[in-house]
Amino acid sequence: MTARPDSPPERGQTCEQLLATGVSTGATAPCDRRDAELLLAHVLAISRTKILLDPMRMVSAVDAGHFLQLLARRANGEPLAYLTGLREFWSLTLAVTADVLVPRPETELVVERALALCRLSRARALDLGTGSGAIALALATDRPDWRITAIDRSAGALEVARHNAVRLGLQRVDWRLGSWFDSVADEHFDLIVSNPPYVRDADPALTSDGVRHEPMIALRAGHDGLAALRDICAQAPPHLSAGGVIVLEHGCDQDEPVRKLLVDSGFIHVRSHPDLAGLPRVTEAVWPG
Repeated sequence: MTARPDSPPERGQTCEQLLATGVSTGATAPCDRRDAELLLAHVLAISRTKILLDPMRMVSAVDAGHFLQLLARRANGEPLAYLTGLREFWSLTLAVTADVLVPRPETELVVERALALCRLSRARALDLGTGSGAIALALATDRPDWRITAIDRSAGALEVARHNAVRLGLQRVDWRLGSWFDSVADEHFDLIVSNPPYVRDADPALTSDGVRHEPMIALRAGHDGLAALRDICAQAPPHLSAGGVIVLEHGCDQDEPVRKLLVDSGFIHVRSHPDLAGLPRVTEAVWPG
């Protein structure tokens, strides 16, 4: 009989035995083999490769118990990144908690477009709704001479972002608590980037596994999912220098309304770009000044 994820672990189990437990109990623990391997590697503080190379490695009862507890949380739909506390983004290893969204690969497109559009050696950049600090820290890594300000209205999120900055040795980012442009007053920037909330309040995706464990404040954006994007597009112009650029992430069906919001606010050269799946995910524009 295979042990349930919440059962007391047997003494002297091997990595392979524990992994078999995690993968074979699909009805109670929908955890694929890779996720199970990553969770076990996290518990043992070794690489996944070491587990693959030594599947007969013995696991203590304490570590086995911890692994099975994490497996049960994964069965409840909790994101893998919250269980391990880490997520890769732009070649950076970021700490994540339930106070922030799990950084996603498609958000790297925001960084790519920002770097392509803003060629100034000493630009001033503003990251709105920074969360874990993913975008701000990626920019700081590639542009060490930029002055970067990052804002979030969640004190918990800013704590995570600051922690990541310290871990990565990127402490020159100016972290501020506030809602959108409230904490930058009359300041001007050459670049504004944001991955704001853009999910409709009634979107069933909000109750799906993974997403339902993430902070709703960073996801929900009104009946049409455009509340935050509408505010940013309207409020950004006074904070951009002439020729400054804005780069926004949005839902894959929101590119047209976001382009209209930018045009209506006076922006020019408005363009949308597809993510790796070919879906329109990021829209950019230039402020004529």
